[in-house]
Amino acid sequence: MSSPKPAFEELDYRQTDIGELILRRRTVLSLDNLEVHEIILGDAFLMSSMFTVVEEALSELGLALTEKQFPEGEKLDVVVGGLGLGYTAKVALVPERVGSVTVVDYLKPVIEWHEEGLVPLGPELTADPRCSYRHGDFFALALANDGEPSFCEADPAKQFHAVLLDIDHSPEKLLAEGNATFYTKEGLKKFSEKLLPGGVFGLWSDDPPEENFMNALSDVFATCESHIVTFYNPIQDCESASTVYLATTQR
Repeated sequence: MSSPKPAFEELDYRQTDIGELILRRRTVLSLDNLEVHEIILGDAFLMSSMFTVVEEALSELGLALTEKQFPEGEKLDVVVGGLGLGYTAKVALVPERVGSVTVVDYLKPVIEWHEEGLVPLGPELTADPRCSYRHGDFFALALANDGEPSFCEADPAKQFHAVLLDIDHSPEKLLAEGNATFYTKEGLKKFSEKLLPGGVFGLWSDDPPEENFMNALSDVFATCESHIVTFYNPIQDCESASTVYLATTQR
């Protein structure tokens, strides 16, 4: 008989310049011994494998729109901002038209967890030749000037078909105050230069649609919309909801 799973198991601990970073695995006895992986930064839960519906919807909705925006047969280059446990990246790789997915993450240990197979999706993502990891500050790369390092190390001027972002809790609830510039009209305009004409920007938010952010999107992009994505929360035994924003650049 195999030994029972521990209720909590710390798989890795790192001290980073933005706080203590922990990867843990726990067993939820009340949910038929469900195994859950969690990433914790300081006092904040960055990601839990129990709640992945909206992260997956970000890619599903974003790539569905991207495929409509570009001619059939054209290979799509995608950037995912925020690796987490890999669910957004995994779904972004589903369409056969996707030629590359560059996943940008500020926290090197998170990339290493995937490369070393410490998280469930790590081996799958690392083995996919279309998927690559870019260690860096997404927001600095997104707002880079011409000639400065950006999403593509080999070609800083490269533009992408889609950029899907899942880092901050919302445009107003930030992991770092320095990220705020990105969500302004000026920041979004600068960032939009990293997208091809007709390119798609998708954003995950844990809050309802925010009027100020929608106004900023509409000022910069040719189209913008918000989608409420609901999911069942087994811990609270109720429906929860988050938001996926989508915007497209002018052709």
